[in-house]
Amino acid sequence: MSRITNIFKALKEKNKKALIPYITAGDPHPDLTVSMMHALVEAGADMIELGIPFSDPMADGPIIQRASERALAHHVSLSHVFKMVKIFREKDAQTPIILMGYANPIEAIGAEAFVERAKASDVDGIITVDYPPEECMQFTSLLKEKNINSIFLLSPTTELDRVKLIIEQTSGFLYYVSLKGVTGAANIDIEQVKSRVAMIRKLTNLPIGVGFGVKDAATAKEVAKISDAIVVGSRIVQEIENSNKDNLIINISKLMKELRQAVN
Repeated sequence: MSRITNIFKALKEKNKKALIPYITAGDPHPDLTVSMMHALVEAGADMIELGIPFSDPMADGPIIQRASERALAHHVSLSHVFKMVKIFREKDAQTPIILMGYANPIEAIGAEAFVERAKASDVDGIITVDYPPEECMQFTSLLKEKNINSIFLLSPTTELDRVKLIIEQTSGFLYYVSLKGVTGAANIDIEQVKSRVAMIRKLTNLPIGVGFGVKDAATAKEVAKISDAIVVGSRIVQEIENSNKDNLIINISKLMKELRQAVN
């Protein structure tokens, strides 16, 4: 089993939910990324979603767009992201690392090369926002061969037939996008999310994570009641944006501890 599967199994036995923070690799500076990853784990993160900086992040709102811009200003590339994961692994061999990004960087080096490098870096899961499940079966097959989970997004508007197709190609967990729009765009309609998650659960035993609209501890607490994982991105990236190098680790750790307490 993958690290991701093992984490969900262990948490379920304790009647706990996974807390998954997102940060963009290289934001605010490449030298700080690995330290932030360790700090988030120490403060209660069960997994880390590490964003690959990209110039045209279509699923991300302005907060994460700015994070990509800051990282790209430091010339952070896919190679740098893999190196960050390898450095993180020198001290942490347990916490699952999920790379989140877009198809262009993968296509630029080729799917096989990407998967080989992800495996060599000890990555656990991949979220590729703009890879349609109908067109990336070869990619998901390559990931499966290397025991890397392929994680797909489900939205409030995903039709039932397509939900089933996505489930067939997903491993690790399903990522339910709690709202229509980009990350951090609006407040979550908890009742709508509850209804959609219940529908998805009838079709699969995969864990279900919810993200794209968890803005505070109160929302995280409500989402934890109806999901298996809570993904927090824009709120953490906003904290990074509002911090300086002297208080950055303190601020994101404090936020993560608040989220952890709420989810528990």
